Amino acid sequence: APPAELPAFRARLAELGIGPVAVHASYLVNLAGPADELYERSIQLLAGEMAVAPDYGARFVNVHVGSHKGAGLAFGIERVADAVARVLGAVPDGPTAPLLVLESSAGGGDGIGVTVEELERILEAAAARGGPAGRLGICLDTAHLWGAGRDVATREGVDALVEEVGARLGFDRLAMVHLNDSKAARGSRLDRHQHLGAGEMGDGAGLARLLTHPALAGVPYYLETPGMDE
Repeated sequence: APPAELPAFRARLAELGIGPVAVHASYLVNLAGPADELYERSIQLLAGEMAVAPDYGARFVNVHVGSHKGAGLAFGIERVADAVARVLGAVPDGPTAPLLVLESSAGGGDGIGVTVEELERILEAAAARGGPAGRLGICLDTAHLWGAGRDVATREGVDALVEEVGARLGFDRLAMVHLNDSKAARGSRLDRHQHLGAGEMGDGAGLARLLTHPALAGVPYYLETPGMDE
């Protein structure tokens, strides 16, 4: 059953003009792993999130791509593609249906979706299973990109990233950016968010460029910096 305060939540969003709303699926979801029971439960849980998202007025359901748990990148990509096709098949399309958004990984613990090329392969594999392109998008998390070794601290690095995203994914597939600094070193494969300008990304020139890049003018940005859960 939906929470009792849901109508008040939606009224407050409308009153303050806040949006678009994104639901972040449970961190326990793993769409890429070999353990069948967890995989099936992950698909059910994600389909459930997709089904209730319209009640919250949510445009997106965001989920981490997942970990292949040692089974290999190729296995993980196929596994995610199968899961995406099943989730989208279980939730009818329509004007209020949310976009399913796969989030880039820092790469720790056999995480996949670490590079733009891996994200491209996942989209291609999902399309090969008949997954409708208009219902699946990508989220780039700057702290995860940094952990994966990507230069998001300089204007030049960000311009190169945006160029590759346009070429490999297409800007229409970039649903959102999670704008976070990082406590971890570049290339560490660690996912440790920090306040903007207080982490390892330097003076903020890269994040500023990402936030103001003309190619991304229509993309929503979300902060996931410390203390937001308090």
